[in-house]
Amino acid sequence: MAIALSAHGRAASSPAPWLEPASFWSELDAATTALDTPFGVLHLGALRFNAHDMVRRAAGKPIRVATKSIRVRSVLDSLLATDGYRGVLAFTLPEALWLAETIDDVVVGYPTADRAALIRLAADERLASRITLMVDSVEQLDLIDACVPPNARASIRLCLELDVAWRAGPPLGNIGVLRSPIFTAEDAERFARTIESRAGFELVGLMAYEAQIAGLVDNVASRAAFSAGMRWIKRQSMSELAERRAAAVTAVRRVTELEFVNGGGTGSLESTSADDSVTEIAAGSGLFGGHLFDDYREFSPAPAASFALSVVRKPRENTATVLGGGWTASGPPGRDRLPRVVWPEGLEMVPREMAGEVQTPLVGASAVQLHPGDRVWLRHTKSGELSEHLNAFSVVDDGQIIDTLPTYRGEGKAFL
Repeated sequence: MAIALSAHGRAASSPAPWLEPASFWSELDAATTALDTPFGVLHLGALRFNAHDMVRRAAGKPIRVATKSIRVRSVLDSLLATDGYRGVLAFTLPEALWLAETIDDVVVGYPTADRAALIRLAADERLASRITLMVDSVEQLDLIDACVPPNARASIRLCLELDVAWRAGPPLGNIGVLRSPIFTAEDAERFARTIESRAGFELVGLMAYEAQIAGLVDNVASRAAFSAGMRWIKRQSMSELAERRAAAVTAVRRVTELEFVNGGGTGSLESTSADDSVTEIAAGSGLFGGHLFDDYREFSPAPAASFALSVVRKPRENTATVLGGGWTASGPPGRDRLPRVVWPEGLEMVPREMAGEVQTPLVGASAVQLHPGDRVWLRHTKSGELSEHLNAFSVVDDGQIIDTLPTYRGEGKAFL
């Protein structure tokens, strides 16, 4: 069942109740009293706020929903029924095949080597018309042909990925993620011509994801110098990228007309939407509002998703240990990849243990008042890590649970 994300949905008693932590977390706690931990919650008002605020930030460019950051099919359906959202960016081809049964525009965000999934895609004209594969090398085309030769399959839709990391030179080096070997406009045009020369393929899109802009925090209150440096990097990178991405798009369009040019992420909606060469923006993490985005200057999402764990032991008077908690995000290991304890206030993790798979000790003034059976509320860092640990989210609106939405895991799916 899809939930209504329309801006005309029922108004909350407070326009932004999450700005009052004591009442916000207390209300969530009261609404979920009957649930046993661990469980996850989606606050409907906060989710609506994030969904519409992202559309505002995209300034007219449609948002392709990054499914990896959500992994709840009913939420995907709700977003696609909301003005400003169009299509999804899947993580793997098996996931895309599953989603394409009901969604007619699915781009796979990463190249695939799944032979069984490629064979299934090539054998089904309906699925092949709905799914676009990501490629950046001739070897990937050869792999597809080795699975099913061109004369024995439906035409395969392709999206060419351009690497848009900033090659800053010494001492900074490569700023961004190591993705595609296609870096220049000449590289892109050459590969586009190769695709066009081969039977059984149709080049329909170009992707250029600026992770070094979308994925870097730039407003950490306790690290002013670091934040200023990150903002400088983003400005320099965006200046270089705007010219190179536009040149690559122009070069590929000399070969074939493109249906879409995809770029950006939650953290770069403003700057990516300002790039005329981009026709759509991929984003997803900001919808659930992980705590990573608390440290961005341009926007402030609401904590739409959260989860609760139970205290199970008191090894010391000032320590309360919850069961589980090590639900970490991708990226370089560090404290910013761990869940953040948000309620009760005054709790922090023990430096030598932090968040563990089996237990997470918490210390602080509030720990003295906690006892076995009490709950602690946490927020995830970034994207889909909650959905990988939960079978469902309880949807809370106006102080009560109004729905329960299964995650991919709850539907028996674990793609990667």
